[in-house]
Amino acid sequence: MAEATAKKTEKNENVRTLQTPKINWDDTQMQSTYANVCNAVGTREEVVLFFGISNPPNTEGVDLSVKLSDRVILSPYAAKRLANLLTNVVTQYEQRWGALEAPKAAN
Repeated sequence: MAEATAKKTEKNENVRTLQTPKINWDDTQMQSTYANVCNAVGTREEVVLFFGISNPPNTEGVDLSVKLSDRVILSPYAAKRLANLLTNVVTQYEQRWGALEAPKAAN
């Protein structure tokens, strides 16, 4: 009976190992882009993120211009994982450096 339990435990550990593969991040062709503006739109099949740069004028009431530089298209599942990841990163940041006060996004 002990042998059967040991084999079952070993089999369960092997299954867990197969379900959580090690991820090797290949950044050899990665490019970096700075953005201070982000917008998102979504449909049933995809979520699209737009990133760009805004240089606001010094006067109020003037239209702002945003130069879009990147578009990232995600499945809704990948977007949900990204939302969870960003929530965790911001929570960790605030625990270390203090709360962030972000302006309300325009709709």
